[in-house]
Amino acid sequence: MKIIMKYGWYALLIAVIGDLLISTILSLFYKGYNNLTMSISVLGNPQSPVKVQFNCWMFIEGVLFLIALPALYKHYHLVSGWMTISLITFIAVFAVGACILTAFFSVNETKGVVTAASKIHGAGSVLGFMLFLFVPLLIAMLSFKNGEDVIGGISVICFIVALVFFVLFVMSDKEKFANTVISNEGLWQRFNLVFMYFL
Repeated sequence: MKIIMKYGWYALLIAVIGDLLISTILSLFYKGYNNLTMSISVLGNPQSPVKVQFNCWMFIEGVLFLIALPALYKHYHLVSGWMTISLITFIAVFAVGACILTAFFSVNETKGVVTAASKIHGAGSVLGFMLFLFVPLLIAMLSFKNGEDVIGGISVICFIVALVFFVLFVMSDKEKFANTVISNEGLWQRFNLVFMYFL
């Protein structure tokens, strides 16, 4: 447990940086993949040439987030018990639902094809993303309560910006926004992640 406490922050940092970096690198080996218009999850679809590497990484990423939880709890629990429990719960749901679960249940290359695996993937990802969206807000509340006003202010800004990109990400899938700048699903998802991760 001491080792996890000591290296938990490093696990969190690797998970955050790796999520954006590895997906970008893997996309280079997927002919026809577009980072602007396609979601990150498409990299793990059954037809993807990098599905094994991507799904392995998603599993590892989820585990890294879980490993970081004891360090987060230790850092914040004296500030507010219920907020800290909420924080680690939201991150845990994201780690399992949007990372580990999606490593075993992939989406398809096109959204027109719906399978049991893609439904499970979708449910886990939606729940994980929706809860993780509030992580910067919880960090802000904990920081203000702990007298860390600068971190609190930055976290509030990150929450607001992440919320805007999350809304754009959801809207990008709507038919009426097809062939408009809003349809850039991959772009909004990546920006959303950047500001959610800016802890």
